Amino acid sequence: MIKNIVLLFMLIQFAMAEELKIRSESFHADENKGVSVFTGSVNILKHNDELNASQVTVYTDKQNKPVKFIATGDVSFVIETKQGAKYSGVAGKAIFLPQEKEYHFYQDVHLKQLNEKKEIQGDEVVLEIIAGKAYAKGVVQKPVIMIFDIAEDEGKK
Repeated sequence: MIKNIVLLFMLIQFAMAEELKIRSESFHADENKGVSVFTGSVNILKHNDELNASQVTVYTDKQNKPVKFIATGDVSFVIETKQGAKYSGVAGKAIFLPQEKEYHFYQDVHLKQLNEKKEIQGDEVVLEIIAGKAYAKGVVQKPVIMIFDIAEDEGKK
């Protein structure tokens, strides 16, 4: 148990230059495999970003630095890019790759860019934090949907 607590603190310390805080109802880890599993109302906070899910699995390298976060079950999130674009949304599954600074969202994804009033719906959406880019894929029966809020010029109606 002590090793698990030490691993958790090392995981948080090395996750990012900024503080990363993970809350959940339960936690277990396998230091030899580099896997930590948080279950039950998982909440992750880092700077202006927040991720919520039923379960989050964190994979670490040999230096106990996180290399992948996989969130499943009722995933919701708020993310801010380096350019200041703010996104919120929901998905069935989310994968965060810290080194690449990318989020991959899967299964009935609804992503809203709050400050631009844009919305993407699809089965797979990739959000690049550094570049500030989003990519989406649909499935055969459900295409990607992009919604824009277009202001109309009052004189051109």
